[in-house]
Amino acid sequence: MNDTYLAGARYAALAGVGFGVFQGFNRKARAGFNVYRATFILLFVSAMLLAIGSILTEDLNLLLQTPVSAYINFGLAGLIHFFLGWTLITVSQNRVGAARTGALVGATPLFATLVAALAFDEFLSPPVLVGVFTVVAGVYVVAVAGKNEANPVRFSWRDSIYGLGVALCFSISPIFIRGGMDEMGSPLLGVTIGMTVSAIAYGIILLLRRERLNLNQVPRDSLYYQVIAGIFVGSSTWIRWLALSMAPVAVVLALGRLNVPVVIILSIFLIGQKEERVTGRVWLGATLVVAGSLLLIFAR
Repeated sequence: MNDTYLAGARYAALAGVGFGVFQGFNRKARAGFNVYRATFILLFVSAMLLAIGSILTEDLNLLLQTPVSAYINFGLAGLIHFFLGWTLITVSQNRVGAARTGALVGATPLFATLVAALAFDEFLSPPVLVGVFTVVAGVYVVAVAGKNEANPVRFSWRDSIYGLGVALCFSISPIFIRGGMDEMGSPLLGVTIGMTVSAIAYGIILLLRRERLNLNQVPRDSLYYQVIAGIFVGSSTWIRWLALSMAPVAVVLALGRLNVPVVIILSIFLIGQKEERVTGRVWLGATLVVAGSLLLIFAR
């Protein structure tokens, strides 16, 4: 097995776990914010964390030596993944609910497999493809476990466009990530640029919407949870970008679905079993995600 592939797969798995922790704390904090303000805080905290990490650990002279095209690539990656992708998640959840949105976003590894083959000539071996489809199946099982909730959301294929748009955004952004890293070679500086561009763009949108963020009106515990969520999503995004420089795109994005079992377990402790209603079907889906992830890490 290629050592670089194995290291990249491990980083991708670590990022998936981190995203699960982020989602757990983000859900806990959501009671004190509206969606748009919460997203801006995530972007702002992540950008600040990544900027500090870059200053402490990276050679900032690279910023002066890097061609403009790398900045464009990193900026586009950030706008596609964070600005557009996260906004579409919000729209999809409002239209079809969180469960169905999860199923649609679970198609990310499938889109990524196609994008990677077309853009990078990355054709996966049969065992790895089995791992990808196992992860997707697990995400789907978890998502449909909520279809019998009270007051179910009416669903049409037109509404599915938003969730599938998220999966497409998450699959396309690695094209620009790889393009930027080919010219700079620093995943940390690259993700810092992308996150900062997205935070600035989101801030401008909030100003145009005249959305004012008065932290004095936000419960202290909600603010703390949101800051913790921002730290985890920022660091996990950096680790994912590092993984993308070492392993195939489809593998990295499929391993990111490890967030599913992590957020299930964490939400039980943060939100409570009664509200989360974690059923046997949910645990089955989480088990499939873990099994598929193990195939992706060790089958090559």
